[in-house]
Amino acid sequence: MPTGVAIRDVREQLFDAAERVLLRAGPNALTSRAVTTEAGCAKGVLHRHFDDFDAFLAELVLDRIARITGQGAALRTAAGTGTVVGHVTDALTDLFGSVALGILGLIASRDALRARLRRTTPAGLPVLTEAGAVLTAYLTAERELGRLAPDADVDTLALTLIGSGHLLFAGREGEPPEPGTVRKVVTSVVGGAVREA
Repeated sequence: MPTGVAIRDVREQLFDAAERVLLRAGPNALTSRAVTTEAGCAKGVLHRHFDDFDAFLAELVLDRIARITGQGAALRTAAGTGTVVGHVTDALTDLFGSVALGILGLIASRDALRARLRRTTPAGLPVLTEAGAVLTAYLTAERELGRLAPDADVDTLALTLIGSGHLLFAGREGEPPEPGTVRKVVTSVVGGAVREA
């Protein structure tokens, strides 16, 4: 891109470019040069907005975590409507059907990135930890509405759903599992606690 040409929403443009590189070629292909080339801008643009490439990657992950948190607010609002199994199935499909698996691979492959993310997510694996919190909050809301058994252990249910969802979606090379398969897993995990009609 020529010098002096303004780029609107440069952070989002760079984040989107990083996602495309990550999904197309994996975490090892994610370099500052690959990101700026994909974004169609000079390499210096990235370094004007971020201290270094690891800072960029950390902000990318935090931005995607913020999206998960936003989806969680919508999920909690849906409590008491539809079905618990349906909402959880959709939530897992949205989470793992997106760039989250690529982000998890990125976190696993970069020690410096994990160290930076420990400042905000001191335990667990960033993205999965926040997704688990979203499911816990939703399941708690459903339990309070009487749609889950009063003694339902929502923390364990959420952890089980996140782990099962991750294993179900991982390694499929862009081919998500059938919706019925996801629903079957969700039903197996939460079915015993569900009290809705």
